[in-house]
Amino acid sequence: MNLFGKKSNAPVEKRPDGLDRLPAGQYLTKKWPVLSYERTPSGIPTDWKFKITGLVEQPLELSWDEFLALPHTTMTSDFHCVTTWSRYDNTWEGVHIREILQRAKPLPDAHFVMAHSWTGYTTNLPLENLDDDDVMIVLKHDGQPLEPDHGGPVRLLVPKLYAYKSAKWLDGLEFMERDRPGFWEQRGYHNRANPWKEERYW
Repeated sequence: MNLFGKKSNAPVEKRPDGLDRLPAGQYLTKKWPVLSYERTPSGIPTDWKFKITGLVEQPLELSWDEFLALPHTTMTSDFHCVTTWSRYDNTWEGVHIREILQRAKPLPDAHFVMAHSWTGYTTNLPLENLDDDDVMIVLKHDGQPLEPDHGGPVRLLVPKLYAYKSAKWLDGLEFMERDRPGFWEQRGYHNRANPWKEERYW
């Protein structure tokens, strides 16, 4: 049973690492619910820059056109929301996080990252969670440009963590030596957000 009293409607499947594909307390949906604390922005700012700051060898500041010119990749992954829904087999297109990391070159003292949105939203995570095979900066979902309600035209995707770690309306990554809480983490959401440990709230 999950937090809202709905039973899972998914068969028990296993991931390659042996964990259940559907984390405990989650139910499967084919919909993509819209959940945001902030009002959806009317569009990307005309002066949008993607900024890499903090403990990196090469700080970056890319215009929209420069960001779009980075190599693109397509991947498929599941997506899990802290409010207990999960959606399987999402196809994402965008910039793999390692395209950014290879250019910025995080310093040895960089252990954590703060993701920043142009709305003011922030979320924190360990660098090891960001530097993963399935982490992307997303521009398309299931073949279509990412809709504004879902963070379009550009959001972070960290599919192994609850979706509040996948910051919508992304405009920067700040590399830090020490962890500090982001928007929801300051308001009682779990700092780590691992769905398979049900790390929802403190």
